[in-house]
Amino acid sequence: MPLILIAEDEPAIADAVLYALRSEGLDAEHCLLGREIAPRVRQGGVDVVVLDVGLPDRSGFDVCRELRGFSEVPVIFLTARNDEIDRVLGLELGADDYMAKPFSPRELVARVRARLRRSQAGPADAKEQAQGDFELDREGHRIRFRGNALELTRYEYMLLAALLHRPGAILSRAQLMDRGWDSDADSADRTVDTHIKTLRAKLRAAGAENDPIRTHRGLGYALEI
Repeated sequence: MPLILIAEDEPAIADAVLYALRSEGLDAEHCLLGREIAPRVRQGGVDVVVLDVGLPDRSGFDVCRELRGFSEVPVIFLTARNDEIDRVLGLELGADDYMAKPFSPRELVARVRARLRRSQAGPADAKEQAQGDFELDREGHRIRFRGNALELTRYEYMLLAALLHRPGAILSRAQLMDRGWDSDADSADRTVDTHIKTLRAKLRAAGAENDPIRTHRGLGYALEI
């Protein structure tokens, strides 16, 4: 049974989330303090972390930064703040999703299940990985769409591989550059946008009826598969 770790200091919210998750057949544990989260994740068995930004002892942003130092466990932020800068910061730190309070516990459960499905799609370091219409051959540095190899430049391959690594997650331009660029020579935001544009053209030419690369204004890009 998947285990969801809840880090929330408001008892009413924590109880509602725990009840909603358990009612849907998911196991759930509750942490009150930020310093408890990383040790619990290190113990193993945690499938998703639902993380409040405003914890009593430390910021959820700091907790997420610590987690990303050793784990790729999916993180969903809960916060009373809905400013764009907070959303961008959370996503750039490696969070997978972001929900502003007040929120529907049922919607949170749906988002948790979506993260679980994506996490179970296959190991990130597999030599070949199928993701919907895509097949990623990491060893050969090739990506196929509906069985046909895409003719990609080095940067196009790196960007699409990064999006395939976390399908559905919004990756900022900075995150995509971190994964696709090994120098600062081409590190302007418009460079990422240009390569995304050429990727979209090649996917259309390969038979994609709908654009699988979604633009999230002010945040970045996500691959829907």
